[in-house]
Amino acid sequence: MSYDLDLPRILISAPKSGSGKTLITCAILRLLERKGYKPASFKCGPDYIDPMFHKTVLGIPSRNIDLFLMEEEGIIRALRKGSEDHDIGIIEGVMGYFDGMSATSAKGSSYDISRITGTPAILVVDCKGMSRSILPMVKGFCDYCLNDVAGDSNIGISSNNIKGLFLNNISDHLCDEISELILRETGVPVIGHLPDLKDIEIGSRYLGLVMPSEIPGILSQIYRVCDALEERFDFDSFIKISREAEDLKISAEENYGTKPYTPIRVGVAMDEAFCFYYEDNFDLLREMGAEIVSFSPIHDKELPKVSRLILGGGYPELYAKELSENRSMKESIKNAAISGMPILAECGGFLYLKSSLRDLDGNNFEMADVLPGEAYMTGKLTHFGYVNVSAVSANPYLEVGSTVRGHEYHYYDTTDNGDICDIVKPSGTRSWKGYQTMNNVFAGFAHLYYPSCKDFIRKFLY
Repeated sequence: MSYDLDLPRILISAPKSGSGKTLITCAILRLLERKGYKPASFKCGPDYIDPMFHKTVLGIPSRNIDLFLMEEEGIIRALRKGSEDHDIGIIEGVMGYFDGMSATSAKGSSYDISRITGTPAILVVDCKGMSRSILPMVKGFCDYCLNDVAGDSNIGISSNNIKGLFLNNISDHLCDEISELILRETGVPVIGHLPDLKDIEIGSRYLGLVMPSEIPGILSQIYRVCDALEERFDFDSFIKISREAEDLKISAEENYGTKPYTPIRVGVAMDEAFCFYYEDNFDLLREMGAEIVSFSPIHDKELPKVSRLILGGGYPELYAKELSENRSMKESIKNAAISGMPILAECGGFLYLKSSLRDLDGNNFEMADVLPGEAYMTGKLTHFGYVNVSAVSANPYLEVGSTVRGHEYHYYDTTDNGDICDIVKPSGTRSWKGYQTMNNVFAGFAHLYYPSCKDFIRKFLY
């Protein structure tokens, strides 16, 4: 059985990172709410922080859509789940519009997501320091077409799906002059622009943008951008483009069998230090009978009444002192691990389970001491990109030979990363060992996408 998804939607991308698409996406989400719409938001790729900005505006989770983690069917399902009770979808792109999983491929790029989902795209162009030169750059993107996306020469692409342009950091006067030239040369309209807003800034650190909770008055900044946008935005054309999105066929959901009579209470670390999670992972847990119970390793004194734990990624290094000083929570988690409670930990959560963590100033702090090893800052990207995590030794949840997909992006390393799994790049050209276990603890650096190996979560829950 299948049914249609007829959600109007637009993908907002750019020629490169740093063009302002996150701030513009948030301003558009706010503007849609002002106009009486109920927007749903999505983010291309495995990024955690941009969806936090979407959630700050809308108050509801934003969903990742990622070809490597989900495959095409999973992307469509994520769109369906995220669109329930909403009347328009806004998808924020990743990197440059045609930038895919490798330097020579557009597979998995924002363009590829646009193609797979039949979603028209708007290109955000950073015009700072340019005038006439805007035209050849825009023309290059608007004219560029691909005949081969996923290594399949039979894929014929007649359009790159760019249906509108948004010029950022440009004066009103220059935009008026250049927009006419752009339309004449490319046939693609400029539907909005923003001048250089001097006192609006979203900072960044080594993992990307800082989190919205760290920016004083972030909502007021977004609202001010929305005010400026509303004066310079062809809203009717934007809505018209969104309605060009193709209807999508979606197959019936998988049946996970009878849920337990009493939900399985899963404690999830959720605070300033631990906040990197995929919404699809929570969905799968709930569909299999779990109840998500949030707790804070920084602020709470002990674990809530739960039978399982998930310690996700985040920035524990920024709160190493606070985490270390909360001795009762550390003891509560260590006792749970010793008693055999099932525990999944990834990236920041993995660091927290170590014996110690060195902060950015080089100060060493005691952590939960569940797993051997010390965590420290390397000053460079240790591992970056998509990975296949395959078990090579016995462990509580991942069968030997089975694989779960994930993503690594970290500047921290530890003196003992474990050797339970082979961590392999999708190209197969690089691999390394990782993951530690202790009783029913399974911990390592990769951010795992649970739906890619449902048996992994079944074993964790049952």
